[in-house]
Amino acid sequence: MLSERLSLSSMTREKEIQKEQHLTGKEEKRTLILMNDEVHTFDYVIRALVDVCGHTSEQAEQCAFITHFKGKCDVASGPYDKLATQKKALSDRKLHVIID
Repeated sequence: MLSERLSLSSMTREKEIQKEQHLTGKEEKRTLILMNDEVHTFDYVIRALVDVCGHTSEQAEQCAFITHFKGKCDVASGPYDKLATQKKALSDRKLHVIID
C-alpha cells in the first residue's frame, strides 16, 4: 500500500514537472537508460536499439556490451515525450528501460 502511494506520488510529481516545463518552454533534456537482464540475447537487444532508437548496428552493439558489463547504458537522450515513446516501444519488446 505504501509503495503504491509512493509510486502514485512520484507519477504525480513527474506530471507536474512535465506541465511546468511545457508551460515555461524549458523542457529538460532526459536520458533513456537500458538496464541489463539475463533473458535477451545480444542480437535481440541490438535489433531493438536499431529499430526503436535509430542506432547504427555498431552503436547498438556497443550499448549492448556496455549494458551487459556495467549493468546499464544510456541509449538515447532528449525531451521526455520522445523518450517516453521509445521507452514504451522497448518495454513492449520486454526490455527494461527507465527515463532519468
